[in-house]
Amino acid sequence: MFNALVLQKDEDGKVTSNLENLDEQSLPEGDVLVNVDYSTLNYKDGLVLNGLGGLVRNYPHVPGVDFSGTVESSEHADFKAGDKVILTGWRVGEVRWGGYAQKARVSGDWLVPLPAGIDSKQAMAIGTAGFTAMLGMQALQKNNITAEAGPVLVTGASGGVGSVAVALLANAGYEVHASTGRASETDYLKGLGASEIIDREELASPNGKPLNKERWAGVVDSVGGDTLANVLTQLKYGGVAAAIGLAGGNKLDTTVIPFLLRGVNLLGIDSVMCPKHLRVPAWEQLTRDLSLEKLDTMTQMVGLDSVAEQGKSILGGGVKGRLVVDVNS
Repeated sequence: MFNALVLQKDEDGKVTSNLENLDEQSLPEGDVLVNVDYSTLNYKDGLVLNGLGGLVRNYPHVPGVDFSGTVESSEHADFKAGDKVILTGWRVGEVRWGGYAQKARVSGDWLVPLPAGIDSKQAMAIGTAGFTAMLGMQALQKNNITAEAGPVLVTGASGGVGSVAVALLANAGYEVHASTGRASETDYLKGLGASEIIDREELASPNGKPLNKERWAGVVDSVGGDTLANVLTQLKYGGVAAAIGLAGGNKLDTTVIPFLLRGVNLLGIDSVMCPKHLRVPAWEQLTRDLSLEKLDTMTQMVGLDSVAEQGKSILGGGVKGRLVVDVNS
């Protein structure tokens, strides 16, 4: 028997959550059984916890889009009992049961070995958000956006993805400009390495011009919508935008002018179905390039009993940095 946060949906479509004691036989099929140590709270978790976005197909459901833990038993060739593992993505926590439980049964194809240099708690302080931020930084680097190319912008910088992106880019030598709607987080973001703080309202209202003054060599954007449309008009020649989120909307009202006249590149970043051969090196680079001291400053711990409340807060922009969920507390 083990504890889990279970979502139920009533006849009126209302989704509620309760801590329940479950039997291992209730777990879905899979070839690896994991004793979960930690999970996290991400924006997508907030949607799932509140029954939004149509992400969950069947109830009852155990949410939690990522987790870290120890293999209890395995029929997968790559893993054995006692191995430390990480899971992010693969629609776990959405269409499949996730990490808000003390046990999880999944396909071993979805697991990544815990890299040397971090423990299970730190792995979830990084989590989906940090992994996505790393993919965004790699996209800039693979497209010749070096620290010498000019400042790099991070939008939604106070959130989980943004916080890790700021820390990663600053540690790699970039001049980081951080956009946020919370002026109170200025010291926090500068502590992570941002050199300039930009009010998100400055970017949220495009002026209608197809091109504006060149400001940034690249952007790691977790906002989307009008913010991304505005930033595209302000990228330097050959600039790169890594689109990693849509907190500000999924529509992009723009023109082709930045792409044609400035050679701007818009790159989509997907961390959910990212293949394993890309995941492993990304996690290894995270252990090299992310300051664990900075990671600690952006991390808060919560228990399963407070996840539902925090799920409402994250949708309203009330969560700073990373929330790690101790499923055994």
